[in-house]
Formats: sequence, structure tokens, C-alpha cells
Amino acid sequence: MKKTKKAAAKKALSPAKKKIAEVMHEFKEGELHSGKSDIIVTDRKQAIAIALSEASEVEEGETPKKTD
Repeated sequence: MKKTKKAAAKKALSPAKKKIAEVMHEFKEGELHSGKSDIIVTDRKQAIAIALSEASEVEEGETPKKTD
């Protein structure tokens, strides 16, 4: 008997990973801007840096604050 692979359940992405995916999609479409300027990002490494920066901003808003 052959064993068949079961379809993996689709995992929910964290808000930070969603933000990274959104920014990289903008880069691939040629719509990613650097800061508030009209300069379009053409360097992949710069796009990754922007994506990680925006993802860290999203994570900061997600963490629950400790109350004593």
C-alpha cells in the first residue's frame, strides 16, 4: 500500500508576516516608495529593509502591555 500525503492545513500568517508580504508585493509591482518621497525603490535589499522595518512597527502595536 502506498502512503499518500495529507494536505497540510493552511496556517494563519502573523500580522508582521502579512506586512512583509504586502511590502514585497509592492516592490515586485514597482509601487514601493522610499519614505514619503516619490522615489520608487529599485533595490531588493532596500525593499527587504523597509519590509522588516514596517513589520517591527506592526509587532510593537500587537504586544500586550503588562499591568502591575
